[in-house]
Amino acid sequence: MKLEKRILFEDNHIIVINKKVGELIQGDKTGDSTLSDFVKEYIKKKYNKPNSVYLGIVHRLDRPTSGAVIFAKTSKALSRLNDQFKSRIPKKNYWALVDNKFPYNHGTLNHWITRNKIKNKSKAHKNEVPNSKIAKLSFKRIKVLNHYCVLEIALETGRHHQIRAQLSEIGFPIKGDLKYGSDRSNNDGGICLHARSLSIKHPVSKETLCFTADPKEAGIWKSVLFD
Repeated sequence: MKLEKRILFEDNHIIVINKKVGELIQGDKTGDSTLSDFVKEYIKKKYNKPNSVYLGIVHRLDRPTSGAVIFAKTSKALSRLNDQFKSRIPKKNYWALVDNKFPYNHGTLNHWITRNKIKNKSKAHKNEVPNSKIAKLSFKRIKVLNHYCVLEIALETGRHHQIRAQLSEIGFPIKGDLKYGSDRSNNDGGICLHARSLSIKHPVSKETLCFTADPKEAGIWKSVLFD
């Protein structure tokens, strides 16, 4: 799908994109092309900009996940959005697919997270351990499929791989997430974790905006959206 069709919102200050599985937000050691590169190219062509395009990265989604991600088109917007994220003002909701034996209709998860930067992996612990940080999320089960169920998750903290690590710790890794204990991979190499919605205050107008991103209309997500 072309980038233009994945734009959820755009004005002079921000642009919000529905990220695909497998896309990098910004460059890493792989040297692969990034979503920020594609967005810059889109802006350059659309507005006939002769010079380099400014684009600020506000937050990130893991490469195997999909969903709503916001970029700043000016340094002022980036600074103000960074302040919002530091203050935990934005609200982020995710969809995750786990085994349909998941036993709870709704609830909260509280763990202590440690991060292994060498392995790029986090571990959720039931009790506080050295160098750990508190991790909190709330969830509700919104749909049951033949083999999986859909959890809607709201983050209260923003730790590295938090949702993936916490669900793994209670025995229900996300579908396709081999790193955190899923028994098989997805065909697209991604995991069934999708940033469904993102709510922010506009960095200039201060208006509260909420952006909603549909997962791809194929495979198991098609059942979630249209069944």
